[in-house]
Amino acid sequence: MRHQSWPSTPLDAAQRAFDLLVCPPAPLAFDGRAFPGLPNRILSLDALKQLLIDDTTPRSVRDEVWRELVVRARRDGPAWVIAAVGIAMPGLRRTAGRLGKGWHGDSSDRDSELLTGFVDRLHSVDLRDTRIAGKLIDAGVRAVKAARDREAESDAIRVRTTWSMPPQQPWDHPDWVLTRAVAQAVIDPDEYLLIAATRLDQVALATVADKLGLSVALAAAWRRKAERRLADAIRGGELDWVPLVPLTHGSPDPQALGETSGIAPSAGDDDVVPVAAGSANR
Repeated sequence: MRHQSWPSTPLDAAQRAFDLLVCPPAPLAFDGRAFPGLPNRILSLDALKQLLIDDTTPRSVRDEVWRELVVRARRDGPAWVIAAVGIAMPGLRRTAGRLGKGWHGDSSDRDSELLTGFVDRLHSVDLRDTRIAGKLIDAGVRAVKAARDREAESDAIRVRTTWSMPPQQPWDHPDWVLTRAVAQAVIDPDEYLLIAATRLDQVALATVADKLGLSVALAAAWRRKAERRLADAIRGGELDWVPLVPLTHGSPDPQALGETSGIAPSAGDDDVVPVAAGSANR
């Protein structure tokens, strides 16, 4: 079967990631039985998305579901981050269209900022509020406007050898890289849970090992092997979804990415690998 390349635009790439989560044989699903107003059954994420955008679904039900989606994105890792983005995609696309009227740069940069603001807000939105999805999208709008203001400032002041830094692509976020690695079968879901929880969320290895039913020694060895496969895949360009704009002149050093990837070593760890996109299409 011919390999299908990843889309070259941020919103399309996020949609493709969501599609992978909901396709057989093990699609991610949502239990509607705990939420009055939803069908009393397990729902596919596609079906849940349709219910949430349906005008007949009460706003209170939408907010309750979105509170649960945010909790899962915070607690259960990258798959649910992408699930939240995919379910919000109709609103994100409408918002991107409106923002296009005031954006004079590359539309991919605009959409990158929109997604980055949305994903960052997942970690801080107040779950006691109403209109949760709207507040997440609003955060994306603010990120786009901030980027537009930075661009205007850089247009006003030109320094011969100094240029504005291009916006960070959302798929460079460690959560997204881990999810791409699962989609490409570089690591499995248990391995990304192990890496994300201990490296990104600073959960003790013993706690995660207990959740997975492993000894600490076995979990450490399992994680080490998974991280080596992940590092090889990053260096080999296997996880590149779109052309990446180099942040500096010259080629980035994959070994140096660990300093900025957001990963901190746990006590006693000797092997720490970068969980960030380590190569750019040139």
